[in-house]
Amino acid sequence: MRLAALVESATHVCCRYRLAAFRPALLARGYTLDIHSLPRSLLGRFRLGRELAHYDAVILQRKLLPRWLLTRLRRCTQCLIFDFDDALWLRDSYSRKGFYDPSRVARFRATVEAADLIVAGNDYLAAEARQYTAAERVHVVPTCIDVANYPSQSVAPLNPVGGAEITGSSVLASESRPLTLVWIGSSSTLQGLERFAPTLSAIGQALPGMRLKLICDRFTEFPPLLVQRCVWEETTEAREIATADVGIAWVPDDPWSRGKCGLKILQYQAAGLPVVANPVGVQAQMVHPGTGFLAVTTEQWVEAIRTLAANPSLRMTLGQAGRRQVEARYSIDAGAQLWLELLSRWPCLARRAG
Repeated sequence: MRLAALVESATHVCCRYRLAAFRPALLARGYTLDIHSLPRSLLGRFRLGRELAHYDAVILQRKLLPRWLLTRLRRCTQCLIFDFDDALWLRDSYSRKGFYDPSRVARFRATVEAADLIVAGNDYLAAEARQYTAAERVHVVPTCIDVANYPSQSVAPLNPVGGAEITGSSVLASESRPLTLVWIGSSSTLQGLERFAPTLSAIGQALPGMRLKLICDRFTEFPPLLVQRCVWEETTEAREIATADVGIAWVPDDPWSRGKCGLKILQYQAAGLPVVANPVGVQAQMVHPGTGFLAVTTEQWVEAIRTLAANPSLRMTLGQAGRRQVEARYSIDAGAQLWLELLSRWPCLARRAG
């Protein structure tokens, strides 16, 4: 069976993690997946129907198309699947115009109504889609991680942090060093971390010598917390995460952030790191007493980091449990199985597969 994906870009993080990663598993079961970037030109968009008509199904990822283009795509597509991993019907947390945008809502509704099958990244997103179509058309496939790409942790000595003798580090550490927190993201999501600056500064004040490794395309400072700048690269991100000790994730508690799919937490856990996060959206599901700490107030954040800094065996136990959780629920194998089950039993696809 031939599948096509219509995406923003083949290198976009959503395409890499939510579609391209499943190609080998799909191929092994007799499916092909061709990825097409959405043309920018009007002429290119007019040609879309002709280019995609011979596929058994088209997966439209994240894009809310103009009504005329959505109508054209629907007419030329035998089976239309909509895959999304953000609260697309809203503006993001940092928009000065506020969250609600009637144009986005209208496009989101039209896309959901037009699709034969909707694949959402989490339950919050799925619930919104079910407002506009039959519940049985909407299914959840979480964002998934190739755990094999991430080295896990072992024990090595650390320098004292906050006056306490600490041991425990990552597999790649070669000499004594302070405890290192890590945060990975883009320049857009760094805006959220900047809102969190007072708490990060408080952590640096309470635990002298603590470092924060920022893996990003833009950087900022949180004195007295020391910042280690690490330019993001796809080929090195897994290794850079694994050389830290504790992953941190903070997002604003708002409607847009509740739709996020927790990619950075999955990356930390795949690398065997314990995680400290605030309980917003899927973060409250991924991080629990078995894999890390949920914290709301500055005091809770400081205490969570202090506890992890003082207890290397706890860091390792939580990190290993987090990695097992990713392997079971959020691995490429787990996600591919969900996709294969949907493709094999969805009516407009099962007939062609047979």
